[in-house]
Amino acid sequence: MKDYIEERAVLLANYIIDKKTTVRRAAKEFNISKSTVHKDVTERLSQINRTLYEETKNVLDENKATRHIRGGEATKNKYMQRKAENEGI
Repeated sequence: MKDYIEERAVLLANYIIDKKTTVRRAAKEFNISKSTVHKDVTERLSQINRTLYEETKNVLDENKATRHIRGGEATKNKYMQRKAENEGI
């Protein structure tokens, strides 16, 4: 594996752990695809640094477990905003 890929995987993992963020947000921050982030922190990182991989996996698992809540909140906010806009007309 090339050095820059290993460095990127470690940077991504540290970012995800420090910010307790999602793959999507990390991809946006580093200007790379979600697929690349996911491959780096799930497959490549396990070969580079097992401890860091486990910590990152815990954050990603927590995000996965609560994503339905975030999705529900986003939908709720969307419809509340539409209602407020319609009342203003």
